[in-house]
Order: sequence, then C-alpha cells, then structure tokens
Amino acid sequence: MSGSFVTEVDSAPILGAVQALEHIGSGKVREIYRVDEDRLLIVATDRISAFDVVLEPEIPDKGRVLTGLSLHWFDVLGTPHHLLSADVADVPGIAAAEREELAGRAMLVRRADVIPMECVVRGYLYGSSWKEYAAGGGPTTEHLPAGLEQAAELPEPIFTPATKAESGHDENLTEAAARELVGDALYEELRSRSLAIYETGRSYAAERGIILADTKFEFGIVDGEVILVDEVLTPDSSRYWPAEDWVPGGVVPAFDKQPVRDWLETRGWDKTPPAPVLPPEVVTDTTRRYVEVYERLVGEPFASYLTRMGAA
Repeated sequence: MSGSFVTEVDSAPILGAVQALEHIGSGKVREIYRVDEDRLLIVATDRISAFDVVLEPEIPDKGRVLTGLSLHWFDVLGTPHHLLSADVADVPGIAAAEREELAGRAMLVRRADVIPMECVVRGYLYGSSWKEYAAGGGPTTEHLPAGLEQAAELPEPIFTPATKAESGHDENLTEAAARELVGDALYEELRSRSLAIYETGRSYAAERGIILADTKFEFGIVDGEVILVDEVLTPDSSRYWPAEDWVPGGVVPAFDKQPVRDWLETRGWDKTPPAPVLPPEVVTDTTRRYVEVYERLVGEPFASYLTRMGAA
C-alpha cells in the first residue's frame, strides 16, 4: 500500500471492528486502521500462524504480549520509532466497548513509507540459516567459517536482509542484491542501525537469563527520517532462548510458538489450509511461553501490564 506503513492485503477485519475508523489492511496477526493522513492504529490480535497458515483457536493474550513487549523495547532502545501512544483514549471516535477490547493490544503510530526489506540480524546459527549452512551455504551464511554446529554462537552478529513478501515466505538476499534494492547509503544505515539495536537487545536480554538468538526489524521513512516501525523484539519477530537451556549442536527450546509447530509436525498435515485445530494443551503451553518471556524481560507480572493498560 503505497505511502503507508501497511503492506498487508486488504480484507475484512477479523478482530472486532473499530466502527469510527477506516479498516485498510489485515496481516496474519494485525489489523490496521487509518486514523488520518499521518496516523494509523495497529491492533495486535491473538491470532497465530504457522507455515504461513492462520490457525484456530487463537492464543489468549498473545496480542497483548506482543504489544506490551514492543512498548517496553521502544522505551529501552531509545531509537527513532513510529509509536505515538498506546492509550486508546488518544484515538478519536473509539467507543467504550471498543476501548476495552483494544486496551493493551493497540498502538497509535506515525504513518511511514515502509522500506521493502526485512532487516534480519543473527547472532546464532539456527533455523533457516542453519539449514542453508548445512546444505552448503547461501545468502545468509556466505561469510561464515566452516565447521560450525547448529545453534552455535557466531563469531560476530551478521546482517542478513530479506525481501519483504506480502504473502508466503520472505526470501534471503545477498548483500549485492540488498544494495541494489535500497541503494548503498540506505543499506549501510539499515545495517548499522539493525546491528546496534540487536546488540542492545542482546545485552539487555542476557542480563535477564535470555539469549536473543536472532531477530528482524522493519524500517520506514517519515519526513526524510528513517524510523523503526512495526513490532520490535517480540517472540513473533525474534528467537528467544532460556540461557540455561542453550547447548550448541542441537535443538534449543524457544519462547515462541514452537509448541504449535511441533504439534503440527506430528499430524501428517500437508501445510495447506485448513490446518488441524490446536488442542487446549498446546494453546495453554504457547500462552505460557509468551507470558514468561514478557515477565522475564520486563521484570513485572504480565497481570500488572494488563491492569495498567485497563485490560484486566
């Protein structure tokens, strides 16, 4: 959607509608509304997806965890960003019933021209990069030394940008392709900003017994300034590991939707819609992981966030 932060395809809103605002886009997790020419309302739902398919049922409080952590990180990082307010009372025309539903999961943000490149930073060799590396190398691992194990800490964090796909998987870019996409000057700025934010987040998490293995950022431009947009350093955009469980050479449990992926892999599902319905124990375990990483990173009970935002 040219000229805005939104890149999702337009569709009818799935979360309860905000009657006073124009709904302009839906993602797998978020609903986006136009407030005016300069501002958007972004609402994080409790939807969850795996293998590019939205699943049922939703994961209770997931959207509020994503929003709460983003708010926390915007404050900690001190880097220019799109957030204006997380108080739904600051959004004109929101009805009382809508405020209760939106509390803790909505952000009023500056509307930005999104830069069409995912800014991925990896500090550990895992996930798609490990598969690529084990298969002989590719765009994200072309500069890495030989002989590394799965989940190994890299000699230094690496910047591995990807295309920003409107549907399906993003595709990794070589450095040359990334430079061609955004230009040399912007590439260097995005690279340096991404690595610096990752290092800040990594050090902060490490002090709380958590490894930030990798993450991805999105940036946009407002009035000529490059700013951080979308969520930041959440379990949906980042791979968090309990430091006490990290052992190089194998699979590491993560604070994310891993219980969902693991269960789906046992179902013989062909990874096309419709997906199997998640059982209650998987839903509960997934909520627990999201809430736990919030509490360990922020240092407060998640219930305190809900109370503070009027969502209790």
